[in-house]
Amino acid sequence: MKLAVLGTGMVGTTLGAAFAAAGHEVTLGTRDPEATAARGAITLPLATFAGAAAGAAVVVLAVGGGVAESVLAAAGDLTGKVILDVTNPLDFSNGFPPSLTVKDTDSLAEVLQRAHPEAQVVKSLNTVNASLMVNPSGLGDGDTTIFLAGDEAAARDVVRGLLDDLGWSDIVEFEALEAARGLEMWLPLWVRLMQNFGTAQFNLKLVR
Repeated sequence: MKLAVLGTGMVGTTLGAAFAAAGHEVTLGTRDPEATAARGAITLPLATFAGAAAGAAVVVLAVGGGVAESVLAAAGDLTGKVILDVTNPLDFSNGFPPSLTVKDTDSLAEVLQRAHPEAQVVKSLNTVNASLMVNPSGLGDGDTTIFLAGDEAAARDVVRGLLDDLGWSDIVEFEALEAARGLEMWLPLWVRLMQNFGTAQFNLKLVR
């Protein structure tokens, strides 16, 4: 499958490499491909956001929440594409720990869906750090839990397949994108747990 991973930070490059290793054709999207290439260390193909998204069936949005809307707007025509939204609406304007720019009655995922009704947004992978996104067994304590939420069953199926490729087996699926509100609101607690533990290497396990 052709994937566009928008973002060349830790999350974008980690996901891009993992999806490529799983056999997908991956292009990383960035504002300035030449400047990004000059920094080195990136081996996957680079293109502008629009260039990466143009031929992709799935667009993985792996940027900071503060630029998520502008990056997706720069990706061009998204008609019929599945958008795997990995972002979180973190607000660092008042320092650390961050608050959320949108919460309770809305989510960043829903904001993106309203802005791009021609696409199908699915929220997932935003509740763990980059290394666990691609290595679910990295905690060495059995399967932990990952979530996905989206309005369209076919789009959820596509993202579930990508989660399978990354090694996730305990997947909790929500049949409405509205559930992204809860997934994003997990982040304030996640940040405080990270401070408490001194590491981001942790995740939830739902016992049911």
